[in-house]
Amino acid sequence: MEYVYAAMLLHKAGGKVDDASVKKVLEAAGVKVDDTRVKALVAALDGVNIDEAIEKAAVVAAPAAVAAPAESGSPAASDEAKEEKKDDGKSEEQAAAGLGALFG
Repeated sequence: MEYVYAAMLLHKAGGKVDDASVKKVLEAAGVKVDDTRVKALVAALDGVNIDEAIEKAAVVAAPAAVAAPAESGSPAASDEAKEEKKDDGKSEEQAAAGLGALFG
């Protein structure tokens, strides 16, 4: 996970996400760097719009937070909300699995 954080930090700071930069950030954080993982991360991020990926991840997480206050209704509404939450949870898990594959 620290590899992804390093890439996100570089991106947020306006730096170039490349092998050398990611390695420097990780070393500065005291992480023992695995060059293979660094190369895999940089290759996976090649051509990816990081801002767009972060925005999509935030949009996927938002419906779960919005659905929580809706549960304070009648028992029937509560049952419906639970069913909706289960459906949302599956799609969130699928989205998270896709992002995990993207970032290694």
